[in-house]
Amino acid sequence: MPNTRSANAVRLEFAPDSLVQSNLSGAAFTGDWLWVAGDEACGLDRLRRLDPVGQEVLRFGEVRDFKLDDLLDLPGAAGEEADLEGMAVADGFLWVVGSHGLKRKNTKPDRDHADNAKRLAKVALDGNRRLLACLPIEPDANGEPCLVREAQDGRRALRLKGDAQSNLLTRALADDPHFGPYMAIPGKDNGLDIEGLAVDGRRLLLGLRGPVLRGWSALIEIEVEARGDQLRLVPLDATGILLRKHFLQLDGLGVRDLHFSGDDLYILAGPTMVLNGDIRVFKWPAARPLLAANREPARFEAGLTESVSLPHGHGTNRAEAICDLPPGLAGRKPSWLVLYDAPGADRKEGEATVFGDLLRHD
Repeated sequence: MPNTRSANAVRLEFAPDSLVQSNLSGAAFTGDWLWVAGDEACGLDRLRRLDPVGQEVLRFGEVRDFKLDDLLDLPGAAGEEADLEGMAVADGFLWVVGSHGLKRKNTKPDRDHADNAKRLAKVALDGNRRLLACLPIEPDANGEPCLVREAQDGRRALRLKGDAQSNLLTRALADDPHFGPYMAIPGKDNGLDIEGLAVDGRRLLLGLRGPVLRGWSALIEIEVEARGDQLRLVPLDATGILLRKHFLQLDGLGVRDLHFSGDDLYILAGPTMVLNGDIRVFKWPAARPLLAANREPARFEAGLTESVSLPHGHGTNRAEAICDLPPGLAGRKPSWLVLYDAPGADRKEGEATVFGDLLRHD
């Protein structure tokens, strides 16, 4: 469990024109290289470890963009926001997932009441939000890890079968008694909103920021396989079930990110809707073997342990991403990197540099 937080210990230097700059929603490592996602882009950024220049423990920079439409045939328009929320590196692939949810227009201070009322009634779907994909990681001629459409060993970038309106996952959820009724509700209104991703072989855990049902947060477990140039859902067992549901007691909070550390699963949790509230890290001990052995279509887990609360501001500094530091970066003290959406002035330097935290854990 974490016992020490080092604030602003990680310096991330972006460029003024980079795809991702400040609203960070996902993170994963390949050795000394850091991959980051932002929820307002249609791509990912890669940063290299650099020597510190100030009081920070770690510094990353020399950013490089990887556009999703260069890697995949996207379900929506090229460049349309993908709202990437979850990332994980496994078996030579970088996995990414979009929120999959609807969005509602917000009010604007320069509009009159009637116009704002109309805006607040408008609900839309960006097709690229319904993206679940794996992207091959391959070193280039300089040995730097890159995302490619097809690797030399035959690995290919694949996404879950679907289009701008639906995919195999949303079709399975549409008939689900727990989540089906929330498919037509925008994510930030406690509707469907995927924000966490953890990978164990071909099995994926998708963490839901919403809906939270009577205080129970949820993980969706699925299994995928490559068929042709797409990913397909495959049954989790001989009964033919395509998804399992794991309801977690997180004190009413929704999932913001997931991360396996050994057999344990760590859950970053925060408010379901747009609130300035608790952001906490929970531990599900020995989750990996339990999930592998489980055959229940739905199960409830109240035995999680809480580790630490993270600070937040008023509309700023919302923790959105957590991942383990590789041993070569962490040294003798295992640590997580925590990154933030809407970083406040205390987490920014200039126009393109932001800071994350380190959390030490046992």
